[in-house]
Amino acid sequence: MNLSFLPREERFFGLLRSSARILLEISQKLVDLMEHYENVADKIAEIKRLEEAGDHVIGEIMRNLHRTFVTPLDREDIALLADRLDDVIDAIEETCRNLREFNIPKPTEHVIELARIIQRSAEILEQAVSLLKHKGARLKEILPHTVEVNRLENEADHVTSMAIAELFNSTAPPIEILKWREIYNNLELATDLCEDAANVLEGIVLKNA
Repeated sequence: MNLSFLPREERFFGLLRSSARILLEISQKLVDLMEHYENVADKIAEIKRLEEAGDHVIGEIMRNLHRTFVTPLDREDIALLADRLDDVIDAIEETCRNLREFNIPKPTEHVIELARIIQRSAEILEQAVSLLKHKGARLKEILPHTVEVNRLENEADHVTSMAIAELFNSTAPPIEILKWREIYNNLELATDLCEDAANVLEGIVLKNA
């Protein structure tokens, strides 16, 4: 879709949807990497490409905000939602970079489980962002999605707590414990940031429904 020819209002919704779709795609690549830990360098390079594409979309959103006097939603909410979606993408990319830099031989089951939670959260966020174009009471259709993202974040907290506990009760060398703790914390951060994006969406609904 060539967004430059769309009306200003539709352009913002289209750009936000593009950002959410990139997040969904990068989360799918994350799960594929963790479940099929092969051709790792190529898969991480593709995730980096998607992260850069996400940066481009965020830049377009910010440029359009500066050029537009009247926006379909509060400009602060548009900017904040764009930032939160981009933050999730960055957290995923950083985790993948850590896998390469730390020479991780294979992911743990906890890592795979967290990756799946991130993908599910991204799926729900993409669905919720696609509903932003609705006006009035129909915006409330977003709210069940935000509740589910919050539930998934709690699930990720539980998985991470178990993973960290197992890590510190293991006989792994200290340097390996530090590596895995960093990876677990970055994956948990991605779910926290998904929740932050959901909270922004909830705020938009409360303001505009």
